[in-house]
This record gives sequence, C-alpha cells and structure tokens, in this order.
Amino acid sequence: MRVLSLGTLKSLFIPGGVWLLGVVLLVYSGWLTLALPVLSFVCYCAIAGGMLLAWRFHSSRIFLSLLVIFLAQQAEAVSAGQPPFIPATLVALAVLVPVNLVLIAIMHERGFTVESVAPVVLFLFVQSLTLTVFCGAAVRTRSLSIPVVLPRYAIVVMASAAIFLSVRFLLNRKPIDSALLWSLSAFFLALRSAALTRMSMAYWATSACILATAVIENSYLLAYHDELTTLPSRRAFNDALLRLKSPYSIAVVDIDHFKRFNDTYGHDTGDQVLRLVAANLGRVTGGGQAYRCGGEEFNIVFPGKTTAEVLPHLEKLRETVARSEFRMRGKDDRRQVPRGPDRRNQRNRARIRKGDAIRRLAEGKPSSVLSVTISIGVATAATERSSPETVLESADKALYRAKANGRNRVEAATSSQRRIRSRAAGIA
Repeated sequence: MRVLSLGTLKSLFIPGGVWLLGVVLLVYSGWLTLALPVLSFVCYCAIAGGMLLAWRFHSSRIFLSLLVIFLAQQAEAVSAGQPPFIPATLVALAVLVPVNLVLIAIMHERGFTVESVAPVVLFLFVQSLTLTVFCGAAVRTRSLSIPVVLPRYAIVVMASAAIFLSVRFLLNRKPIDSALLWSLSAFFLALRSAALTRMSMAYWATSACILATAVIENSYLLAYHDELTTLPSRRAFNDALLRLKSPYSIAVVDIDHFKRFNDTYGHDTGDQVLRLVAANLGRVTGGGQAYRCGGEEFNIVFPGKTTAEVLPHLEKLRETVARSEFRMRGKDDRRQVPRGPDRRNQRNRARIRKGDAIRRLAEGKPSSVLSVTISIGVATAATERSSPETVLESADKALYRAKANGRNRVEAATSSQRRIRSRAAGIA
C-alpha cells in the first residue's frame, strides 16, 4: 500500500495545512487588519467551541489538546503582557507543549470518564502552576527579539514532535494526528512572534481553530468511512451515485463463503478477511473507487468507463485476492496443555501434536494459512436513461451468476452475457 498517495497527502494538508498557510499569507501581506480584542475573541471562541464539540462527540484527546493550547496561551500572555519579558517561559512552553501533544496523540480514546480525563487534567494544571511559579521567579533582564530565537534543544524537541505526528498520520490516517501536527506548527509561529502581540494572537487562534475543526473532520470520517476497513461507506457510495454521468460502470464484489469463515474460525478471523479484501480493493486500478456497503459486500464505481474497459482491472483484482494468504491462530496453535493440575497425558499430547505437524508439512500448507477468493459482477450504464439503481441491479444479477458458475470469477452483465471464466484457485 502506498504511504504517500495523493489521497493521503490531501488528507494531511486539508484543512489544517491550508488553513495555516492562509493565515501566514494574511499576516505577512498586511491584510490581517483585525484588532487585538477581535483576535482574542476569535481565539477564545475557537477554544470554547472546540471543547464543547469535543465533549459532545466524546473526543477527549481534542478536548485535552485544546486545554494545552489554552494554558500555553495564558502562560505566554502573562509572560509577554508587560515588559520586561520572561524568555524562560517561552522556552519552557517550546519544550512542554510538543511533549504534551505527543503524549495526547498516543493516548487511547476512552471518552469522558473520570478515570481517563481527571488525571490528565490535573497533571496539566500542576504543570501550568509549576511553570508559572518557576518562570515567574526568573530574572527579568532580557527582552524578546523579533522574531523570538529559541534554543537549539527546544527546536529539536518541536521538530521531533512534528516528525512523530507526521509519521503517525501517514500510518494511521487519523484526522487528530494531522490536526495536532498543524496546531503544533501554528503554536511554533505564535512563539516566534510573541513580541508582536496581534500577530501572535492570530496564530494562537489558528492553532485552536485547527483542533476544533478536527472534531468535524473525525465525525465526517466516521459518517462516510467504514471504521473496520477504512473504505468509504454506503453513505459515501449513495452520494457518489448522484454525481455519476454515463458512461460508468459499477462492480459488485462479494467474498466467497464468508459465512463459513465466521462460523468456523470466529468473527475475529472474519474481520481479518474483510480487512485483507478491503486492502486489495482500495488499490484497484482503472480509476475505480471501492466502497463497503455492508457485511461482506463491496461496490466499485468506475466513472467514465465501460464494461470492456474495466474487465481487465477486475480480473487483475480477483487474481490478486486469490493469491493473498494470511496466517491465523487456529486451534492447533493454541495451548494444548490443560491449565489445571491434570497434566498426566502431556507426553501423549506432545506426540499427537508432533504427528499433526509432520502431516501438515507433508501436505505442504499449514492449516493455519487461509486463502480467500471473491466473486464479481459488473454492469455499465451506456445511456443517460440508465439509472444507477438499474445498473446496480444488473451487476447484482451478474454476481449471482458468478457464484452459480463456481465462484472466484468475474461476470459481466452484457447483452451477450459475456463471461470471464477463470480457473478456481482454492475457493474458500
């Protein structure tokens, strides 16, 4: 799976990166003419509104991140409000805020429970109080330069946090990781411009707005993407159908004998099968977009493509899935010795397990290695009068024909009922 795909880069930079870039352009072009009280009002509204949204959508990590930004902004305002300034406060913030954001990023989302939120909130307030007392006693002899020059170790900490959040996003593609990255970037610019109060407040407001927007982005992701497979969901599929214009093709994909996987190996293995198939469907060629529409059923939409154009890509997809294998922890891999005191037959059991292992090696394929196959039906809307519902129904009929003809094959709902026959390679 390509890590730096176009979709991944788009998700990384939109909306946080674009938002921050827009504010930077406004600041340096001189078009940002809002007064300091207005910018302060926007900042506090973003923090309060973001916290309210985070509470309503049970996103404790966004809530805690906004709390970190609020406390840091208050510490910076106290230290830089009246000259002479206290550079020690800014240096401490440059180290503590990135570390706090990284710790929040790796936290497990547990909602708003006293056990999960209260210790973190208490820790942040103690940290803020300690920072105020420690840096408040610092010698106030230095004034801030423009821009503020931070120590090298502080820059290293912030850069390390930014790299960690970037890698984490590329691996997980979660909106909160992208939001934390760009919020940290806005925080850095706020510290660099701490001597210019209005400019600094603009970046503080941007940092808070990016985090507040992450709640909406995460809600959108849950509404339009399947949580298990990360593919777009049925709602996204229905929206895509409204934008289609002839010609286009729709393929219906079904996992062969999926119920047997669940009944034999359990739902955990069934989830592994779904992820395996979804990963291959997400890389389908020919300009197709895959959707999970429920259970083991997936749909692929090919805008502007006919059946003849998409058949080679679907056949390639089928072959890729048929070649895919994954190892599972089967019954033979589990503990064979009883947990209780009755272990009298350990030697006999060991001999039986040894014999089973020899037989599996003789067969050439361990029983814990499973193969998965899919059946595909595809139909095309050749005229403007062809509705998506009609095309989808034709693709469904082609799918039923593929299953009736032996599974692990592609069937096209053409006028001549052209069939793409493929040799069954280990139907599961």
